[in-house]
Amino acid sequence: MSEMVAIKPRLQDTTLSLLLDEIRSRRADFEKLTYIPTDIVAKLQQIGVYRAFVPKALGGDELSPKAFLELIETLATADASTAWVASFGVSSTYLAALPQETFESIYGSDPDAVFAGSIFPPQAADKVDGGFNVKGRWPYCSGCMGASIIGAGIKTDDNNKGSLPRIAVMPRSKVAIKHIWDTVGLSATGSHDIVVEDVFVPEEWTFVRGSQAKRSEPIFRYPSMGLAAQVLAVVSLGTAREALNWVHREAADKPSITGAPSIGARPHIQAEMAKAEARLRSARAFFYDTTEEVWQSILAGDDVSLDLRLRLRLSATNAANEGAAVTQAAFYMGGASAINRGHTLVRCFMDAAAVAQHAFLGLGTWTAAGAVLFDQPTMPGYP
Repeated sequence: MSEMVAIKPRLQDTTLSLLLDEIRSRRADFEKLTYIPTDIVAKLQQIGVYRAFVPKALGGDELSPKAFLELIETLATADASTAWVASFGVSSTYLAALPQETFESIYGSDPDAVFAGSIFPPQAADKVDGGFNVKGRWPYCSGCMGASIIGAGIKTDDNNKGSLPRIAVMPRSKVAIKHIWDTVGLSATGSHDIVVEDVFVPEEWTFVRGSQAKRSEPIFRYPSMGLAAQVLAVVSLGTAREALNWVHREAADKPSITGAPSIGARPHIQAEMAKAEARLRSARAFFYDTTEEVWQSILAGDDVSLDLRLRLRLSATNAANEGAAVTQAAFYMGGASAINRGHTLVRCFMDAAAVAQHAFLGLGTWTAAGAVLFDQPTMPGYP
């Protein structure tokens, strides 16, 4: 039986195939760098990652959410960190909360513009004539090494306690990057600290994260916070697929060094593989079925209901956590050799676990979903 790959990416062509091969061959080097190098970011631009949701009028592709998510999932089967950085091709959907003139100045001049941002903790910014003076330090700015524009969360006089933060958008040249990223999971995402020293940001280059988009294309009516969670969660699904494919290849190609039956001939491994496959496919079905239901609702001109917005967030949390559970199961199936540094299974295990630790997908989001189900108060911006 061939590998059980369930992904059908948008780009089944030589360019994508060659890029996946290159990413796989270089991912150890990416981990040493702690970031995805700019030549790979340029190749992600070439395949349309960063113009995926940019309007066609500005040179973008206007992909459907499902097509973009499948592309990120496919990249994750080569390297989770690369897919994580590529996932920020979603950025145009929330930068659309900027004034239209600002949005068009970004993407009209470069539909492949690369944005990176760090929101928390929002730093106090002084309101001045025409904008804000921004300064501070922010952690976890994934993909900042390859970005051309960077956003930072700020607190201003118009922020009420508990409200969503305002984001100040600046040229990369105005931002210093402090190389502190040193992790065992998603170790090449370049999620370094960013530092800003007294940079003036015009008010029209700021927006409230999660606020309504100022564009009319259908993708900008898709819940932006839900999509932001989805593009991260799908990295876990792709990573889990890579892990199961590795176990399947090992079972078919490699005999046991102890003389025991090969992996695929061991009943307990057969059972674990079947359960893992069922879990992964079930999580994907919930995830993509909900994506399509929301998208079709939008195309029909309907408002996205609270129930659908909740299911977007819940299916993302479920995908991230089930992906992590499946990679853990694959790690156990791999036996003693899987503990070797650099082994595919231990890397997948830690990468998928890191995805599930993200604030958009972690344990607290189960509680938030349950609160909505019981019509109870929940965190700002959820669902």
